[in-house]
Amino acid sequence: MRFKTFGKTICISIVLFFAAPLIQLYGEPLIDQRSQYHFPSLIQSIRFDNNIEYCNIKIPLDRQEIKERLEKEMLLALWNRPQVILWIKRAARFFPHVENILKEHGLPLDLKYVPLIESGLRPHAASSKRAVGYWQFLKSTGKHYSLRIDSKVDERRNIFKSTHAACNYLKELEKQFGSYLLALSAYNMGEYGLKGEIKAQKTNDFFSLYLPLQTQRYIFKIISAKLILENQRLYGFSLNKSDLYPVFAFDKVNVESNFQIPIALIAQSAGIPFKAIKDYNPELRGYYLGKGGNTILIPKGKAKGFKESFTARYENWEKTVKTRFHIVKTGESLTRIAKKYRISLSSLLKLNNLSVKAMIHPGDRLVIE
Repeated sequence: MRFKTFGKTICISIVLFFAAPLIQLYGEPLIDQRSQYHFPSLIQSIRFDNNIEYCNIKIPLDRQEIKERLEKEMLLALWNRPQVILWIKRAARFFPHVENILKEHGLPLDLKYVPLIESGLRPHAASSKRAVGYWQFLKSTGKHYSLRIDSKVDERRNIFKSTHAACNYLKELEKQFGSYLLALSAYNMGEYGLKGEIKAQKTNDFFSLYLPLQTQRYIFKIISAKLILENQRLYGFSLNKSDLYPVFAFDKVNVESNFQIPIALIAQSAGIPFKAIKDYNPELRGYYLGKGGNTILIPKGKAKGFKESFTARYENWEKTVKTRFHIVKTGESLTRIAKKYRISLSSLLKLNNLSVKAMIHPGDRLVIE
């Protein structure tokens, strides 16, 4: 590269070094000398055989358009190798549980790749349309399938309950449309939208339907995830067992109270940080458990001695805590109520699992501690 400055020419040589490249666009596959594994070129990675199936449905790769659509999603997925590595690691943690639930419902195990594409198996994933959780349920759909969604709990973030809900939903969609590919299309774009397209286009063959671009890509993203995770080394992913996240293992403890109690009290009784309770129970919102019975997951092995520790701590807490209630009157605001009791607004919000934008109404009961 040459630059001119003050009448002189300066020559600068730029040399780029890449250590152990993972993907080659053309030619022969690369070999990582440290691991002795082959890294296929991207071209080799999309030379499919003609026996690819998803949910026992053969993918017609003899149709050029179908092959191109699958090639696109495979290339995009394989280029984002860090994301695929996270897929593989998280799948090791959650797939055993998802598979057990799919078996319980009599559904194809191929459906386990749906939450991988929907959320990357992240409980707090949220879309611009306010879909939340592992399976990306909208609030209305989640409630329709018996998920609790309120100011204290959002079960869309619970891997077990959301997977059961998704299974029930997908069973209904498959029964309605007669195909898992159409069921997943409806899951993505809405059943009424898919019904309209089938009626307008006079076909119920998924591969012949002209659907919204997002939905067209959605199915092939799922198929690509299946191909990669079931053939990891073929695509250059050579993770050892020690590289994987351990299977999500836990103990269950039951706690009951006549009024809401601090989550920190549960954590202290189990001898774990507050964060561990939130990580193991991502559906819990705020800092307090609602009154009544609650089943909480804690790290494996931490249930031993929990009941005795919790009972003692709870009794002590119950004696020392002075819980008061305030009945909201006309014209009152959260800020005004906080000032009245000389507590911070943030404390008032945490006590009642409210956000700054929350609306209160005359007659509402607020906890004041």
